[in-house]
Amino acid sequence: MAKNSIGLIELGSIAAGFEVCDAMLKTADVELLLARSICSGKYMVMVRGDVGAIEASVSAGLKAGAFSVIDSFVIPNVHESIFPAIAGSIKVEELEALGILESFSVASLIEGADAAAKSANVQLLEVRLAMALGGKAFVTLTGSVADVQSAVDAGAQVIGRKGLLVNKVVIPHPRPELLTEMI
Repeated sequence: MAKNSIGLIELGSIAAGFEVCDAMLKTADVELLLARSICSGKYMVMVRGDVGAIEASVSAGLKAGAFSVIDSFVIPNVHESIFPAIAGSIKVEELEALGILESFSVASLIEGADAAAKSANVQLLEVRLAMALGGKAFVTLTGSVADVQSAVDAGAQVIGRKGLLVNKVVIPHPRPELLTEMI
């Protein structure tokens, strides 16, 4: 079965994060993508695998994390651009339009970025996860003005359902200096 699904649990306790990670890995055949402390004393665990394994793993993690859980998700068939954007390995020469989604949680931001990437012909540039951001997260993306607006609106809707949207911005034809600041 395809291992194109991801799950994430974001916790308010670092100690609970280690316990949750162990429970998630013991429960199902999943690949650990990220397990680390993030800004403002939080911890996140992200796993990849087939959707059934991810659902079981996240369920076990939620049970182990109990009151420490801030946010979580399971995304079946995650958009393939999520992984290079998290790694920050996307480079572009020019921005036609620049879209930014900003969230109070890592989990809701990744869900919003996935929805944005699936909704329009855009390229995710970077998914920044809570490091040096006071626990917040943001994604940048580019494409035509119409596609970026559509993608940002779709992502904002997903993040907004959890009440965690900080801001959304679309900048048509941004100055080239903005690209320099993003690298």
